[in-house]
Amino acid sequence: MDQKRVYKLVLTGGPCGGKTTGQARLCTFFENMGWKVFRVPETATVLLSGGIKFTDLNAEEAFKFQENLLRTMIQIENTFFQLGESCSRNCLIICDRGAMDASAFISKDKWELMMASNGWNNVELRDNRYNQILHMVSAANGAEEFYSTEEHACRSEGVELARELDYKAAASWVGHPYFDVIDNSQDFESKICRMIECVCQKLGIDTGDRLRASSRKVKFLVKAPLPADSEFPPFQDFDVVHNYLQSNNPKMQARLRKRGQKGHWSYIHTIRRPKMCGQVIEVKTQLTHRDYLNMLAQRDDSHFTIFKRRRCFLINNQYFQLDIYREPAHPRCRGLMLLETYTALTGDELKNILPQFLTIEKEVTGNPDYSMFNLSLREEWNSTNKYCHGSD
Repeated sequence: MDQKRVYKLVLTGGPCGGKTTGQARLCTFFENMGWKVFRVPETATVLLSGGIKFTDLNAEEAFKFQENLLRTMIQIENTFFQLGESCSRNCLIICDRGAMDASAFISKDKWELMMASNGWNNVELRDNRYNQILHMVSAANGAEEFYSTEEHACRSEGVELARELDYKAAASWVGHPYFDVIDNSQDFESKICRMIECVCQKLGIDTGDRLRASSRKVKFLVKAPLPADSEFPPFQDFDVVHNYLQSNNPKMQARLRKRGQKGHWSYIHTIRRPKMCGQVIEVKTQLTHRDYLNMLAQRDDSHFTIFKRRRCFLINNQYFQLDIYREPAHPRCRGLMLLETYTALTGDELKNILPQFLTIEKEVTGNPDYSMFNLSLREEWNSTNKYCHGSD
């Protein structure tokens, strides 16, 4: 029998983005599959409904309020997380916003002060605490005709403010390893289906054609040199280390990933299964440091350890990861830079959302020469039988 799953999902987004509908539809979908679903209420709403007015607070009170809000949020979430662990069924825990959302409403200096005085750090609060982040883009970004709220008629300053809040909410999560931006490039029903499928993909659940075609991972080769940091929108840089593990099944790939900032790390074990119904299934499990070290003993010596700098940033309502390969590695990886994103767009529409400050050499989606499995092989490709033609 498969091990029980507890999946912690943050649903965030700007005003009028479909968060409430999305949460209800996710609940129905997973409950129909036999999962237990918990919904963690939005902590700010709980506290503000008690009569607190943010505009009435001075700077010191506002800081203390944000700090206590975050402490309260962590405690409420932990209550649901523990229930999930003790539940006998697979469990989906949907958090209405999460810890990093608080950073959108506070200066960087004050956020770092809050982190230090509470013994918190971004890797623990952002990367290790939740399995996946879903940002539902506000209708004010790309579906303006549908942007309205019950309280006020759609007006230009309402739209501008909504766009600003939307960007702040998304930017606070830049850097999470499984952060998906669900934009308004399709109609609302397709947007909701895309969101549900996004969760299913990360969980390795095959949905067949139930949710229709949606986002796919696209990959591009980026030409050196890398532009100056000032050319990029706000970004997060990570050190990433990948090791492939020995596998009894030649069609199945298993790998370990260590990813971190400033000495704080998260650890993931990925099993990549052969194609089912035309799609590759990847099942990812978060690991403790001890489990990571134990599994590292099974590393496959026919592969180099892969070292990368991973730069994550948000532009054009799109979340990008730029992988910059580092030494030591096979000479084929020297100077290699690969840009990845998930999108439902194709052709010229796809080209238009790519970062203009990068020199894109070509699209390499599905090209096995640019799969990490093949790039990490110690042997030359023409003299090995390990080269995998089905990798992406």
